Amino acid sequence: MKELLTGNEAIARGAYEGGVAVAAAYPGTPSTEILENFARYPDVYAEWAPNEKVALEVAIGASLAGVRAMAVMKHVGLNVAADPLLTLAYTGVNGGLLVVSADDPGVHSSQNEQDNRHYARFARIPLLEPSDSGEAREMVILALELSEKYDTPVLLRTTTRVSHSISPVEEGLARPAPARRPYKKDAAKYLMVPAYARGRRAVLQARMAELKECAEKTPLNFIEWRDRSLGVVTSGVAYHYVREALPNASVLKLGMTYPLPEDLVRRFAAGVERLAVVEELDPFLEEQIKALGLACAGKEIIPPFGELDPGVVASSFAQKGFSSAVTYTGVDTAGLPAAPARPPVMCPGCPHRGVLYTLKKLRLTVTGDIGCYTLGGLPPLEAMDFCVCMGASIGASHGISKADPQMAKSTVAVIGDSTFLHSGITGLLNCVYNGGHTTVIILDNGTTAMTGHQHHPGTGRTLMGKEASAVELEALVRALGVKRVRTVDPLDLAGVESAVREEVIAGEPSVIISRRKCVLLEKKSGRPVAVLTQKCTGCRACTRLGCPSLAVAGGVAAVDPYTCTGCGLCTQVCREGALTKEVLTGE
Repeated sequence: MKELLTGNEAIARGAYEGGVAVAAAYPGTPSTEILENFARYPDVYAEWAPNEKVALEVAIGASLAGVRAMAVMKHVGLNVAADPLLTLAYTGVNGGLLVVSADDPGVHSSQNEQDNRHYARFARIPLLEPSDSGEAREMVILALELSEKYDTPVLLRTTTRVSHSISPVEEGLARPAPARRPYKKDAAKYLMVPAYARGRRAVLQARMAELKECAEKTPLNFIEWRDRSLGVVTSGVAYHYVREALPNASVLKLGMTYPLPEDLVRRFAAGVERLAVVEELDPFLEEQIKALGLACAGKEIIPPFGELDPGVVASSFAQKGFSSAVTYTGVDTAGLPAAPARPPVMCPGCPHRGVLYTLKKLRLTVTGDIGCYTLGGLPPLEAMDFCVCMGASIGASHGISKADPQMAKSTVAVIGDSTFLHSGITGLLNCVYNGGHTTVIILDNGTTAMTGHQHHPGTGRTLMGKEASAVELEALVRALGVKRVRTVDPLDLAGVESAVREEVIAGEPSVIISRRKCVLLEKKSGRPVAVLTQKCTGCRACTRLGCPSLAVAGGVAAVDPYTCTGCGLCTQVCREGALTKEVLTGE
């Protein structure tokens, strides 16, 4: 029997069936649903950690205690967790430990499209890459076995397409009886001071030699002989694109892509006339194959950035003289109109909109962060000037204050509640300690909204559904040494503007907490705003809010009554009084 699952659901199932007892993560697309699904299984523990570094450290502790563990994150999260990861490779594990990195080729929901396969090579740990949901489940189970057999963490790298696509998965195995490997005190293995670390470096090198033998023998790496005029080395979801675009080509499909099975690659290369490598993003496999002295085509055929699909693979090979191998024609779209552009926007009634509108109105420099509010940098709001990574808004604003104190009087840092707890606390602490005078606006909507409303330490509830102590942001920032702390309602534009004007010129660190629940968490919407057409001049001032419920039709404002939440921001910006929340006569 088979069942259709997404890649993320399959990873969660594999973790359960593979005996994972403890799992931790920070939510981030495309990885979020892994832990949400894992937490639904019986007799397991799962948690949202404040950030990815903490999540991996929790998994390390669980492994040390002797149970199988898993840490999950999106690709940029592995940057945050890299510190413990690289030393974990030295210490090894006790219970099996799996690290899942969900990469994002094509930058669908991220600030970059880095290729995290390099982390496996960097840390010298085995790397597995599933191509579909069925392999995702199987590789999780195998990864945990490899982890314990070779005393190493294992990196499972998936991508957006694998994470969110649906494909068949074999009916599950029975979960093994919980097993705990005994903990043995061993400072030379687990205590990484220089004297011990030097010895573990030698262990790491010896382990890699064993893993190379494993890569040669594992069934995850296999050859499909077909027409030998062209041989393609590929991995991950690109395997399916190759099979569809180049169905007659011989294929070396790599499921364990680091360490590279060098002998298997040589044997495959010797059996084909021309060798090519198809992989998304960096020439990770290509460079290693060329280092073996083998001639192969790679990034001169396949684009070095962006997400692949069968059409891209087919056209790339056809353009480089491989037309005879390409049989893929794709879907005939000739004559069809182009799909309209649909840029992402903040929801109608989003509490962040009022703050961002005010910052644009005051013409402030805004160092932004990662969250729904990052969309405020797009037209028409265009209220954000900078965004790099989680938590960077506060440090960057502090840097501006040190480089140009005058500019600091027109600069604010904007960060969400979940992101502040992820990595904004230390930035604010640094600002206070080093005598900065940054104004920080914490947009507290009571959830981790952009990834699907996950809980965090400020929401009062855990991933497992238990009540928890909720961080009080006002008390927290005061404990960091901030004396100027105030809370505003983001739907009160006058109150927000007054607070911002006062704080940016305060000459010391200050925090404004903009607090209102995410509109999608509200049980009901307010009465839709009505338009007094006789008063409307068609000035379009209301549309500068960027609200999807607002438009101009026939020269006057129009409000979509089905999506309008009645937040009232538009009634505050309309100079003519043409928008109202009052009940009109005749209704």
